[in-house]
Amino acid sequence: MLKIIDKYIIKKYMSTFFFSTLMFTIIALVVDFSERIQVFITKPLTTKQIIMEYYLPFIPWINGLLWPLFSLITVIFFTSRMAKNSEITAALASGTSYLRLLRPYVISSVILAVILLFANHYLIPEGNKTMKTFENKYVYSNERVRSENIHLFIGPDTKIFLRSFRKADTSGTIFRLEKFEGNQLVYMLRAGQLKWMGPPNHWQLRNYEIRKFDGEEEELILGRGKTIDTTLQLYPRDFIRYTNEREMMTTQEMVEFIDYEQSKGLDTAKSFIAELHRRSAEPVTIIILSLIGCAISSRNVRGGMGLHLAMGVLIGFMFILISKFAITFATNLDLSAAIAMWSPNVIFGILAVFLIFRAQK
Repeated sequence: MLKIIDKYIIKKYMSTFFFSTLMFTIIALVVDFSERIQVFITKPLTTKQIIMEYYLPFIPWINGLLWPLFSLITVIFFTSRMAKNSEITAALASGTSYLRLLRPYVISSVILAVILLFANHYLIPEGNKTMKTFENKYVYSNERVRSENIHLFIGPDTKIFLRSFRKADTSGTIFRLEKFEGNQLVYMLRAGQLKWMGPPNHWQLRNYEIRKFDGEEEELILGRGKTIDTTLQLYPRDFIRYTNEREMMTTQEMVEFIDYEQSKGLDTAKSFIAELHRRSAEPVTIIILSLIGCAISSRNVRGGMGLHLAMGVLIGFMFILISKFAITFATNLDLSAAIAMWSPNVIFGILAVFLIFRAQK
């Protein structure tokens, strides 16, 4: 059962949190609009398109990124005022233990964490499909082409190499296909140019060369200046990726995409695995940072709210810095994505426990 103090703190937490969220959202909209206004004027866009396709999904996206920091600043803000007004001291003097005092903070942060968890996995990605498509089409060209030295598998024993691929005409240069039996190369197809001819997986090769190996014997078929049509378990999307594509996938779509990428031996799945863990780790961060905020702001010290907010900003900066390092380690090193993305929570979880036991009792 919730007691009066629980309801009091939960009400303060939620009202302060959502008021801060509203204020920041308005500021973010104004700043973003001032940066995009030139694009909106020069592109063939209507007001309805700008609002419905960009700014409507922009609101949950920008808030989803910053809710953990909002929770830290919110807790520091209202708890510092409670400490200054001796409300924390009165609660502790009445016999309420410090751990019991943390209950409404945990309840409030868990509610926000559940909302963010759902938003990260489903709501925000669905909105991003509209917003990021709008950005890619009108704001900037955000596509990244795997343009050099592309290696991938299209079967258990079949590997391809492509020097470069152009989205404009769906063609590639310097193509090579190799088939193996065990560790033995038995078939090789080379071509100067690879051209997508249409679904389901129709490709045309120009200036091709086919080599078949049977032990020490070799059969050579030359097609200089000729073309050959073939089918390959390969699609233009295997070569073209938007840098923000992972933000446009729901969790279920991302799991399926990761399986597809890994089946082709592509290392780009690392960033998607890291994103998957980020979506689950960030809601837990709200709980941890709320406890840290309570621990550092429940003591009435000289400097008051200003000192507490400065400490909160420092902790927030440290968390962002460690999170950025974690993403880099998860995508560019052999470190497990799960370990990398959850390590900031482990580090700050330990800090939260330390601060709670050092807090004013």
